[in-house]
Amino acid sequence: MTKKLTFLGLIAALTIAFSSYAMAEAAPVIDAKVDVALKEFKKEKGAAEFLEKAYAVLVFPSVVKGGFGIGGQYGEGAVRVDGNTTAYYKITSASFGFQLGLQKTSYIFAFKDKDVLDNFMRSNGWEAGVDGSIAVAKWGAGKNISSISFEKPIYAFAFGAKGLMYNLTFEGTKFSKFNPE
Repeated sequence: MTKKLTFLGLIAALTIAFSSYAMAEAAPVIDAKVDVALKEFKKEKGAAEFLEKAYAVLVFPSVVKGGFGIGGQYGEGAVRVDGNTTAYYKITSASFGFQLGLQKTSYIFAFKDKDVLDNFMRSNGWEAGVDGSIAVAKWGAGKNISSISFEKPIYAFAFGAKGLMYNLTFEGTKFSKFNPE
C-alpha cells in the first residue's frame, strides 16, 4: 500500500510540475532566459570558444524532467544564429524504464552547419534517434569544452542541474516549433 501511495504521489507531483510548464511563455521572456543560460554556460572553461565554432545553437534554459519508472520532460527554448533568435521550440519526451527523480536543467544543442540546422528546422517535430542523432558532450570539472572536436552534426550540453535524476538520453525526444505570444 505504501509503495502504491508513493507512486501515486510522485505521479501527482510530476503532473503538477509539467502542467505548470504547459502554457507557453511570451517570446521576450524566453529570449531573456536564453540570454541568461548562454551567459551561465559560457562560464565553463572553453564554452565560448566551442560555441563560436557552431553555426547555430538551440537553447532550452529550463527543462523539467522527472520520473519513477514512467517519466517525461518539457521545456521551451530558442534557436539562435549569429546571436539572433530565428525560431522557438519545445522539447518533450516520455519514457519508460529505470529512472527515478525530478530535475530542472538547461540544455544547449550546437549545430555544426547551416545544412544540419535547415534539416532540423524543416521537419515537423524532429525526433532524436529517428530524424537524426545528437552527440551528448562528455565534459566536467576542469575539462576545456573547446577541446571537443566538432565531428558530429549536433552536440548537446546539459548544465545547471537542480535536483536529482538518473537517466540522460535524448533518444525519442521530440523538438517541435511553436509561436509564443
